[in-house]
Amino acid sequence: MAADNAVARLADEPVDHRFKALPPDAEGRTVGELAAARLNLFTGGFTTPVLALSAESVEHNLALLETYAERHGLAFAPHGKTSMSPQLFARQLKYGAWGITAAVPHQVRVYRAYGIERIFLANEVVDAAALRWIGQELDADPGFRLVCYVDSVRGVELMDQALRGTSRPLDVVVELGAGEGARTGARTEADCAAVADAVAATRTLRLVGVAGYEGEVPQADAESVRAWLRRLVAVAVDFDKAGRFADSGEIVVSAGGSAWFDAVADVFAEIPELSAPVLKLLRSGAYVSHDDGHYRHLTPFNRVPDEGALQPAFRLWAQVVSRPTPEQAFVNAGKRDAAYDLDLPQAQVVRDARTGEIRPATGLTVTALSDQHGWLRTEPGARLEVGDWVGLGLSHPCTSFDKWQLIPLVEADGTVTDYIRTFF
Repeated sequence: MAADNAVARLADEPVDHRFKALPPDAEGRTVGELAAARLNLFTGGFTTPVLALSAESVEHNLALLETYAERHGLAFAPHGKTSMSPQLFARQLKYGAWGITAAVPHQVRVYRAYGIERIFLANEVVDAAALRWIGQELDADPGFRLVCYVDSVRGVELMDQALRGTSRPLDVVVELGAGEGARTGARTEADCAAVADAVAATRTLRLVGVAGYEGEVPQADAESVRAWLRRLVAVAVDFDKAGRFADSGEIVVSAGGSAWFDAVADVFAEIPELSAPVLKLLRSGAYVSHDDGHYRHLTPFNRVPDEGALQPAFRLWAQVVSRPTPEQAFVNAGKRDAAYDLDLPQAQVVRDARTGEIRPATGLTVTALSDQHGWLRTEPGARLEVGDWVGLGLSHPCTSFDKWQLIPLVEADGTVTDYIRTFF
């Protein structure tokens, strides 16, 4: 209830100059009042560029991952770094999520401000100030659970020093690295055991499982990802046989980004019966909006089409501000507005400034981005003039959400039904 109330209060925030693209005459109204007005994205006074999130596609994606997780016996803690939106967190939880994953303590603070009770922190935290705050949160709220990575003996030492004096231990999972040249994590099974021994020697930490990120497997393919996941499961089995989880009511085994969750489902289905129930925790986050580039190519649903398909939910609308030659046009959206770290935006549709007609963006290609301009190549015969709106598909949701503090949630007919607040 506290979480619901905190999210509901977002509707009381005044609309002002902080929020890009909102109608200038909305100044002074609240977000809730603006949502209740059900303005049209194209005719309701929004300025360009404006990022829109499809209401229907978000709903579809939330339902699809809930169904997928249930079908495969997985718990689900979607990575919140994708959207950093309490409204979307609340909806993910209502669609069956166990909790929300974070990467850094700042994200945990945002989650706690909006009442998130279960957080999986997929990183080792060695910042003493952050750890002391986490300890205070654990002491203040008996219902709060945080599970955190550990991947080094030194890290355990620093965590122990910072957490001394807390009334209950912090739950931790040993991170198994995805291989040489990969990112974080203990590199070998012997390293994992040494970290687990260090945890057992403390009173401030409690070992509850193992975890890692298969997306960092070097030159990842189906075989190498599954081989690493089986290593992760084997570490959990060996730890259990050694009695390392004796103080835990359940054993956490966690993996799963947005590219290989089918492999995670397959391998986690092989986990044998252990001394306590196993929480098989998937952490995919990009699904909530999906995209028109990177994840559209990588999604496991391409490999398992019978399980369904995610829908791209983002569209960035920009306006043609210059048409200097027959082969070139410029729109008023650039690097400050569009994700560009993985792929350039894709021109998908054009909304005719004279008629309001929406047609395919035939013959239009985004070739570059400046800070505030998109460069379009226009092929012979392409219909485009100054004032037209161009709808752009984006690649990489994580760097789309973080450029916009308030994002219109738009139905298929252009009606804006809500505004999604982000906290980056």
